[in-house]
Amino acid sequence: MMSTKKRNFSPLKDLSLEELVPEDNFYRRLERTVDLSFVRELVRDRYASGGRPSVDPVVFFKLQLVLFFEDLRSERQLMEVAADRLSIRWYLGYDLTEPLPDHSSLTCIRQRYGLEVFRRFFEEIVQLCIEAGLVWGKELYFDATKVEANASLDSMGSRALMEHGLKEHLAGIFPEEARNVQAGSESEIAVVVGPAGSEREALEQTNASRHRWIEEAGRQQREAIRWGYTRMADLRVSATDPDASPMQRKKGSSRLGYLTHYVVDGGKARIILDALVTPAEVTENQPMLELLFRSRFRWRLRPRSVTGDAAYGTVENVAAVEKSGIRAYVVLPKHDERRGGPLFGKNEFVYDAEKNLYVCPQGETLRRQGLDYKERSIRYAARPSACNACPLKTRCTKSKKGRWIRRSFEEEYLERVRGYQDTEPYRKALRKRQVWVEPLFGEAKDWHGARRFRLRRLEKVNVESLLIAAGQNVKRLLTYGQRGPRRPAQVIALREPAPNPYEFCGVRTHRNRRFRRPARVFQQAD
Repeated sequence: MMSTKKRNFSPLKDLSLEELVPEDNFYRRLERTVDLSFVRELVRDRYASGGRPSVDPVVFFKLQLVLFFEDLRSERQLMEVAADRLSIRWYLGYDLTEPLPDHSSLTCIRQRYGLEVFRRFFEEIVQLCIEAGLVWGKELYFDATKVEANASLDSMGSRALMEHGLKEHLAGIFPEEARNVQAGSESEIAVVVGPAGSEREALEQTNASRHRWIEEAGRQQREAIRWGYTRMADLRVSATDPDASPMQRKKGSSRLGYLTHYVVDGGKARIILDALVTPAEVTENQPMLELLFRSRFRWRLRPRSVTGDAAYGTVENVAAVEKSGIRAYVVLPKHDERRGGPLFGKNEFVYDAEKNLYVCPQGETLRRQGLDYKERSIRYAARPSACNACPLKTRCTKSKKGRWIRRSFEEEYLERVRGYQDTEPYRKALRKRQVWVEPLFGEAKDWHGARRFRLRRLEKVNVESLLIAAGQNVKRLLTYGQRGPRRPAQVIALREPAPNPYEFCGVRTHRNRRFRRPARVFQQAD
């Protein structure tokens, strides 16, 4: 006979979450491994001494980890999942009948903390990984990936018009302040003088060298951009997310987005040592040096090598890395090579360091002609008469003034990196980079919602990226941290070598990976 189930719930008595949540539950393991009590000291200055009691900061950061592990897209969805999950309630410390925090409270708390607190939280997670012996520190790997912004290209408009409209809107709200600003600008307009050409170029180099990417939350310093070079992000801006900039995807379509930069340790656990989000208009190589030296001195590391793709092979990056005693295993751009073209490339000219000149393929010399401080290079040129009489001129130059080439001030460091390219450690580092950093980006995009940011503006997407990177480190801490700290290399070196397991048994062949019987059978003597 068919029965009908009726809802008839009786109140629970003498029943707690400790009995309902299994001992092998994931959140029990997370609670045993990661102690988040340190966050109270991080946010103590964000609270007043009196007033109503707030949500426990430990509960807030636990909810952020739940948001990461459950791959949820909003605080509202997060609290809906936490309300009917016994394991999450146990992890947060809330009883069955105890009301959970409202989703709007999480948004207010995130805004109150600011980016600095979340960066310190990420660094504390990295410190836990270091204490567990998961950070090697001998090799560092750099890479960046494109992440879509939570905005559409249809929201793009003229930057000048939007800024003018914003000023008019603020002037309508605060008319008295607008009149004071206008009066002050009119009185000072006669004394505003722009710098000269040489002073302006020097100012650009100074501003670029002093730019702090992490302190500016990855924001581009627009006043350091050269005059006459205009980008799409300089002309148009999104009304939804003004910090996002257009980026080109592999399939040819354009999107608004950001660049997420990772610094990954070369150890087996692949711990993320630093993370930064910049607008898509920023190239990958620009924040590399600050990320490198911050990771190096923040965690007291002594890396032997730094590995990156061709985007990081700029003269400034290579020279700075090599000067600091670190090997730059980066792919250098091949702008000076011929690559099948009709003219000889720079690599076909031989440099004589003693005489400070170049020798062309025909044997003619190219002597030093002058310095270019703007390009930070030395110009070498051949005699026009020698080039015009050369039988290989059609394969060398089309100019009547003869062939000339440039040599960078830091060319010795570039030649040093070119010498690495024929070594096995260099090739091994480039192969390792493909399976060390890029899978972390794939993991974040496929499983943790990093394919498209859910928040807007640069500070907020940096918060989101730091939480994702911290969650990825927590996953490595759960996987490798249970095995105990790594033993020092000196202790391992003092151990006796392990016996060869194949010495008195079958020999492993390389073709079929099977064991074959030994030719001689060893018998124990009586």
